[in-house]
Amino acid sequence: MRFTLRQLEVFLATARLGNLSQAAEALSLSQSAASESLKTLEQQFDIQLFDRTGKKLRLNDLGTVLRPKAQALLDRAIDLELDLQHHQDAGGLNLGATMSIGNYNAIPYLARFADLYPEISPTLEIANTKRISEKLINFELDVGLIEGEINHPELIIEPWQDDELILVCGAEHLLADAGLHQRGDLPPILSDDELRDEQWILREQGSGTRQTFDRAMAGLLPQLHVRMELQHIEAIKQAVAAGLGISCLSRLSVQEMLDSGRLIELKAANRNFSRQLFLVWHKKKFLSAAMTAWIDLCRESA
Repeated sequence: MRFTLRQLEVFLATARLGNLSQAAEALSLSQSAASESLKTLEQQFDIQLFDRTGKKLRLNDLGTVLRPKAQALLDRAIDLELDLQHHQDAGGLNLGATMSIGNYNAIPYLARFADLYPEISPTLEIANTKRISEKLINFELDVGLIEGEINHPELIIEPWQDDELILVCGAEHLLADAGLHQRGDLPPILSDDELRDEQWILREQGSGTRQTFDRAMAGLLPQLHVRMELQHIEAIKQAVAAGLGISCLSRLSVQEMLDSGRLIELKAANRNFSRQLFLVWHKKKFLSAAMTAWIDLCRESA
């Protein structure tokens, strides 16, 4: 064989980071060793895998084609190494989840997974749908749980669970007061005119929650008063509870504050806030034992 696994590691780390020095550091190699490894790989096959601009290395067309194959081969080698060490199911598992799922849905699954597979050490990165998708495409994550709708030819996107967003306001908000007095325990139903009049505190663009909200509010978006855009659900909840505006969040994420009375549920006439949650991974990613176990657990518990 004319290449080594170390050469593939250097190639993939450089493709991921776009910088040879950072790749060397990530692999605990000297820069000269990493540089020589990549140089030898290219010279052995008389190829060039990167376009070089100063210290920045960007995958060219050939490097882009070879990257998923190299990643799959390296993943298989790692899995084989674990088998040889008599720990077939051991190893790492790099998971990603969007904000609502990562902070609320995913924790019971991780607890169940830890009980079933104590030898596997998962990590969980929480970010918005756009970021998690980018990391899956870039082979930086193994499996993602996302709430936004995406369509990418390199990703397997499998429906996982149904979810519902709801509108909420603070307990002292005029809408809550009027609704509770006029309709008893039923959530106040807002007209389009009332939706236009309110100050909104929303998730940022690129989040699955914002995507669902924008779709549900089709026809009204340009007329809405967006007071704040925040990345963190807890910050939005606290801002709404403080009376700074109303928002739209996953029911699961606000249920505790609804139960305590700090937030009040609102309804919007003729607006659909239901959505689908998805299980996602790269179609060219080698399915290790750890990945397969996690995907199976999510499917069984859906």
